[in-house]
Amino acid sequence: MAQLPRLPLLPLSLARVQGRTLAKFCFSLLFLGGLLVGGWWWYFDSLPRPLFAKTHAQILLDRQGRLLSAHIADDGQWRFPAIEKVPDKFTIALTQFEDRRFQNHSGVDFLALIRATYDNLRQQRIVSGASTLSMQVIRLARGNPPRTLPEKIVEMFRAWRLESLYSKPEILQLYASHAPFGGNVVGLEAAAWRYFARDPEQLSWAEHALLAVLPNNPALIHPGRNRTQLLQKRNRLLARLYTVQVLSKLDYELAMAEPLPEAPHLLPRLAPHLLDTLAASYPQGERFQTTIDANLQQQLVTLAQRTGDQLALEGIQNLAILVLDNHSLATLAYIGNRPDRDYRAELGHAIDLIQRPRSSGSTLKPLLFADMLEQGMLLPDSLIADVPVNYTGFTPQNFNRQYHGAVSAREALARSLNIPFVNLLSLRGVDPFLMYLRQMGFQHLQRSARHYGLSLVLGGAETSLWELTVAYANLAHLAQTSTIKQAYWQQGRRLQTEIADSGRIATLSKATAWLTLDSLLDLARPGDEGYWDKFSSSRKVAWKTGTSYGQRDAWAIGTTPDYTVGVWVGNANGEGRASLTGTQTAAPILFNTFNFLPLGRAWFSSPEAQLTEVNICRNDGYLSNGFCQTKRVKIPLGSHFSRMTPYHQRIYLDASQQWRVNSECESISKMQARDWFVLPPDQAYYYKQYHADYQPLPPWRPDCVADLGHQQEALSVVYPQEATQVYLPRELDGKLGEVIFRAVPTHPEALLYWHLDNQFLGTTQSFHQMAVQPAAGKHRLAVVDESGQRIERQFEVLVHEDKSQ
Repeated sequence: MAQLPRLPLLPLSLARVQGRTLAKFCFSLLFLGGLLVGGWWWYFDSLPRPLFAKTHAQILLDRQGRLLSAHIADDGQWRFPAIEKVPDKFTIALTQFEDRRFQNHSGVDFLALIRATYDNLRQQRIVSGASTLSMQVIRLARGNPPRTLPEKIVEMFRAWRLESLYSKPEILQLYASHAPFGGNVVGLEAAAWRYFARDPEQLSWAEHALLAVLPNNPALIHPGRNRTQLLQKRNRLLARLYTVQVLSKLDYELAMAEPLPEAPHLLPRLAPHLLDTLAASYPQGERFQTTIDANLQQQLVTLAQRTGDQLALEGIQNLAILVLDNHSLATLAYIGNRPDRDYRAELGHAIDLIQRPRSSGSTLKPLLFADMLEQGMLLPDSLIADVPVNYTGFTPQNFNRQYHGAVSAREALARSLNIPFVNLLSLRGVDPFLMYLRQMGFQHLQRSARHYGLSLVLGGAETSLWELTVAYANLAHLAQTSTIKQAYWQQGRRLQTEIADSGRIATLSKATAWLTLDSLLDLARPGDEGYWDKFSSSRKVAWKTGTSYGQRDAWAIGTTPDYTVGVWVGNANGEGRASLTGTQTAAPILFNTFNFLPLGRAWFSSPEAQLTEVNICRNDGYLSNGFCQTKRVKIPLGSHFSRMTPYHQRIYLDASQQWRVNSECESISKMQARDWFVLPPDQAYYYKQYHADYQPLPPWRPDCVADLGHQQEALSVVYPQEATQVYLPRELDGKLGEVIFRAVPTHPEALLYWHLDNQFLGTTQSFHQMAVQPAAGKHRLAVVDESGQRIERQFEVLVHEDKSQ
C-alpha cells in the first residue's frame, strides 16, 4: 500500500500561530467591547435621570428670602426645593465630619478606603464605610439600598461619574438638599426651619454642627431617644473644629453651651392664602420669591387675628388686607383671609378673599368720577341732581334714604351718594364706562353693559379686592408719573419675576388722577381718626368705602403717594350683617394698617404743567354765563368741558325788590336787574333743607301775571316718579298703611289740586303732601296748579302680603 505523503511541518506551525492570533483577536474584541459597554454605562447610564425624582414642598419666601409659608410634598415629606447656596458654616462642619479630603479626591477617597478595610478586617465587622459625600449623594439618589460590597462598587463608579458632571459646590448642594434630618424632614433648609425656626444662613456654629452630624443617624433628633449620643456627636465635631482652628476658644465655649433643640417647630404660616393662589396659578412652581415684606406681613397677621376675633362676636367671620407699593405696584402684605391655623372650612377661612369676586358696592364711584373728568363731562364742583329718580324700573336710593336736591360731584363722592352717581353714569353711558374698567384690569366684568345697567356703579357687578386695590394704586402711580415719559397702566406684582408694566397706555392724565385723589381727601374718617387733620404728624389718605346690597360686603381702600391699602370684610358665604358697613367695619382696619406703614413722602404735588384755570360759578360749578359770581379753579389741560351753568339767570325786580316784573308791566328805568341761582322745583325742595340761604325766585307782581301769557310757574312731582313701584306697608295691627305723595311748585303758597285716576283727592297749600291708600295695581296721579299747569305720573302699587295669618 502506498504511503501517504507526509504533511510538511511549516503549515501546521502556521495554523497554530494563526489560531492563537485569532484567539487573541477575539479576546481583544471582547475586552474592547466590554470597555465600550462599561464606558457607555459609565457615561450614559451610571447615574439616575433625573438624579432625584422626588416631589418637593412648595415654599413661599419674602423679598429677602425669609420663609412665609410652605406646602408639604406629595409624599408627606418636608422636602424643600433644592437649596440655592450651602452656608459656609455647614460646608465646613459637614466636610470635617463626613469627608475631610472632599476637596481633593475625585469621588472616592482611597486613603479612607484602605483605612476602612483595615479597621473592618481587624474588628471582624463593619466599623467604617469610607463613603465620601459624592458616594452618599449617589446612595441618596438610589433610595438608600442595602449596604453590600457590589453596591459599594456601584457607588464608587457612579461617584466618579458624578464628579465629572458636577462641581464640588454643586455636589454639596445636592447633599444638603436631599439628606435626611429625622422624621419627615429632608434637606438642610427644611431642617433649619423645623428645628430652629430660622433660615440656614442665620444658624450658629453649634446648630450647623448638629445638622452636619444628624444625617449620619437621623433618628437621634427625636426628643427622649438617645439625645445624649446626639449631643456627644455634636460636641466631638465642635471639638474638631476648635482643633483645626476654625473656631476660636470663645466661639467653641459658647457653642458647647448651646442646648439641643426640643420638639420641632411648626413652619411659618404668614401667607398661606397667597401660597395657595400661586400654587394654583403655577402648578410646577416650587420656590416662590415674592415681593412681600415679612415684618409688615407679621404685623398685619397679628392685626387681622385681633380684629377677626372681635368681628366674630358680631357674626362676621372673614376679612382680607392687601398693601401695594405705588411706585412698583409690588405687593408688600397679603392677608387673604382671617388667620386661622385650623382652616375651618365651614367658616370659609381657607378661601383667598383677595382674589374672590364680590359685589363692589360704591368702590367704583371714584373711577367713574375720574373717567368723566378725563372726558370733559364733569368738574369736581359741578352740581349733580340728588332727587328721587326712576330709570325704567330701577329706583336707586341713597344709603341714608335721604335726598339733598343737588350736590357737587366732589361732595357726592365724599358722602358716597348713590343717586348722583347713577345720574352721572346715565350721562356717561354704561358701555364706555365698562370698557374703561376693563382697560384698568377688571377681569371679572365679563358680562354685557345691558346686563349690569346703571347699577354697575352701585355694586351691581362683582370685582375682587386685588383688582380694586391695583386700580387705586394706578391712580396714585399716575398722579406722580413724570410728564416726560408715556404713562401705562400697571399690573400688581406678587412675585419678583413679574413685570408691572402692562403695555397698555393709560387713559387717564396725571392731572385727572391728581384731582380725583384730591377729592377723596374729603371723606370723614371713623372714630378718633376723624381728628387726623388736627395733628401735624398725621398723614393724608385719599380713601373710599363701599357697602354692598344687603350689607354682605364692606370695603375700604385708601392711598398715599407711597402705598395703597385695600380691606374687605364680610362672610365668605355671602351672609349679611346689620353692622357690616365700609365705614364702621372696614375703615378702622384700613387706618390701623396705615399706622404700620412709614409716613413716606408728602402729599402729591400739584401737576401745574398739566392744569389750566377756568372761571366757574360759585354755586353750581359750571362755566359762567355772566349771571353768577365766579371763582377760578384748576382743571385738566386737555379737558373739553364746555357746559354753561343751567342754574343762573338774570331777572328783573321792581323798586321794592319783592316782585318780578318785565317790560310789559313796568318801566324799564324802574326795573332792577338781579342775578339769581334757581334750581328746578324738585331739586330746590330738598336743597333748601340743607342750605338755609337758598332763595326761591320772587313771585311775579300781580299786574304782570296777566301779561305772561303762556309763561306759567314750574311744577314738579317729587314722589312718585314715572313708572315707580310703590309698596304699601302694613301697620302693627296688620292693616295696610298709606303712601305719601309730594309735589313742589315754585312758590309754596300756590294752591295745588290732586287727582288719582281722575278722582279728585283734595287740595294742598304751603305743605304739598297727600296721604293716599290706593288699591294694588297701576294708577295715574295728576297734580294741577292754579294757573292750570298739569303734571302726571303713572305708578304701580304693590302690597306686602300679611304672612302672619
